[in-house]
Amino acid sequence: MSPKEIMRSFALSRKWYYLIAILAIGVAEFFQVQIPDILGKFINRLKAGHATEHVVLFFALDVAMVAAAYVVAFGFGQLQIGRLGRTLEFELRQTLFAHWETLSSRYFQMHSVGDLLNHTLNDVTVVRQAMSQGMNQVTQALFLFAATLYMTIRTINLGLTLVSLIPILLIPLVIVVVGPQVRMRSRRVQEALSNMSELAEESFQAMQLIKATSNEPVELERFRILVEDIVDRQMHLVQLNTVFQAVLPLLSGISFVVGLVYGGDLVIHHHISLGSFVAFTAYLSMLVQPLLQFGFVINMFQNASASLMRIQVLLAVEPDITDPEHPVEKNWSGEISIRDLSFEYPGSTPKVLDHVSITIPKGSTLGIVGRTGSGKTTLLNLILRDYDPPANTVFFDGTDIRDMRLSDLRELIAYVPQDGFLFSTTIGQNIAFSQPTVEPEAVERAASQSRILETIQSMPEGIDTEIGERGIMLSGGQRQRAAIARALIKSQAKVLILDDSLSAVDTRTETEILKVLRQVRGEKTTIIVAHRLSALRDADWIIVLDKGAIVESGLHQDLLRKNGIYANLYRIQAGGEPSHG
Repeated sequence: MSPKEIMRSFALSRKWYYLIAILAIGVAEFFQVQIPDILGKFINRLKAGHATEHVVLFFALDVAMVAAAYVVAFGFGQLQIGRLGRTLEFELRQTLFAHWETLSSRYFQMHSVGDLLNHTLNDVTVVRQAMSQGMNQVTQALFLFAATLYMTIRTINLGLTLVSLIPILLIPLVIVVVGPQVRMRSRRVQEALSNMSELAEESFQAMQLIKATSNEPVELERFRILVEDIVDRQMHLVQLNTVFQAVLPLLSGISFVVGLVYGGDLVIHHHISLGSFVAFTAYLSMLVQPLLQFGFVINMFQNASASLMRIQVLLAVEPDITDPEHPVEKNWSGEISIRDLSFEYPGSTPKVLDHVSITIPKGSTLGIVGRTGSGKTTLLNLILRDYDPPANTVFFDGTDIRDMRLSDLRELIAYVPQDGFLFSTTIGQNIAFSQPTVEPEAVERAASQSRILETIQSMPEGIDTEIGERGIMLSGGQRQRAAIARALIKSQAKVLILDDSLSAVDTRTETEILKVLRQVRGEKTTIIVAHRLSALRDADWIIVLDKGAIVESGLHQDLLRKNGIYANLYRIQAGGEPSHG
């Protein structure tokens, strides 16, 4: 659904709330336009010498009651529209985030986090302001203009009203000329803000590297250039808005002067009373106000149009990995079969995987080893369907994974990435990420199995300890162990995948974890990618990838006897395997 359709659907689903708010503002403006008429009548009584204490008190009470009614009605209407605007902002952000959740990793590799955040922060806020403040001002202006024009014509002088209106009726023409330029310059400002957010997000992530290389001046200069670009673009917008906002009061001032001169002449020649002239000047200022509001509102809508267009582009992106029209449903057991799989990334010519075939029986363990860039992680990404494999190449229990629901496939797999990514919440919530309602005892059991329970118990608040952004409070080995615990707690998974997930763990802890994995995996099909061959000794089968192809396969001892790539890697590591903290 496009943003315009979302906004239309939102407005229609809450039409009665909007109607009540609009009626409240309309009532408020009806009360507001009574004040100049009351004032004019009072001045006429005052001039005629009828202003007794009783009349003055009556006038004061009359004005107070009208003002109180205006405040109550206008406040209620404004509150309702403001609440609706915040609800729209909430739903737009929810829609954006939900849409992003449907997109594959490839999309996020091609778009910066800073730019995406700018959409959810700035663009959505601008749209909300247009819908709430804009609608509020439009409603107020329409009712005020109509009511004031009616009162002016009815109670004062038609000719005076029409002559005074000529200058301010040029305001819509100014709006039509300037509006498109405002929209264009507003879009350029938003694009510049996205560039700054992108650089800031990148710099925050790389802060340790920046400090280690004394590159702060370089980053500061890069940031300065982008901020200067923002300032330049904002100044272009400010200059246009300044002209726009200066011309409108100028036209209203001319209109006021015309009204004073012509109206004063009518008073001198006794065509209208002094009270009517005072009331007219008040009404004239009221007529100018809604036209000025129209100008500001159109300016606001021009800005919102640029932001809405950017949101439209985001929501128009179609997921490149989707559920099949008729997904296969059955009791899955966990056998994985790969048949003649060749794969290259979109936009890339060299094959990452070349005619790979392997069957992993239910409950067995496959070890995968290979040099950097040999295709190990790509193979895992295809099994996870993070990228779509070619048809009839990757099967789960004999079913092409492209014929399975994405949610079913990923629910059946417990995956531990190499970096052991953790969220900026508690260590317990990270472990229970896939099972948020699980009991604390289950969290502690999984932590014990991954050999991180002792570390958790030494923390100030145990499993409720906040571990900072991306788990920064933990070492690399601790993060990996926490990620393993997160996979082990996913009891319904039929497949366990470890993508070099023990690389930062010392050899003693690695041995203990592997021993536990053999005990707890039960009938789980397990795939272990590792650079350290000690993690693969007890695998039921091992394949060696090189340039995307399987060049060796067999058991640990068989591969050593072949004296190939595997045996060479083993000799290098056996010469002194380093330990990691």
